[in-house]
Amino acid sequence: MKKTDAVIKPFRLAEVKAALAALGIEGMTVLEAKGFERQKGLLELHRGREYTADSLPRLRLDIILEDSQVDGAVQAIVASARTGRIGDGRVCVSTLDEVVRIRAEDNGGRAP
Repeated sequence: MKKTDAVIKPFRLAEVKAALAALGIEGMTVLEAKGFERQKGLLELHRGREYTADSLPRLRLDIILEDSQVDGAVQAIVASARTGRIGDGRVCVSTLDEVVRIRAEDNGGRAP
């Protein structure tokens, strides 16, 4: 089993969810986040003064997948979240040793 963490721009969530649903992947955790990468924030204008907004809004998606689903899910996330501009985000995949669904006490492949 794998855990896929994706950091995306908030306005791309609907497209990412639709792309994953087309693959039969519907469960995920969505967290609001703030951060920056190479762009180091944006220059904003507020009441006639310039300031740097150094923490930009992002969404973090946590998705637990079977090994066989990972490649398709990563490709779907990248294709649907890409805008072609700086700050489109990242996708990270890590291995999980064990997953347990609390309600049913299912583990392993039955838990996601």
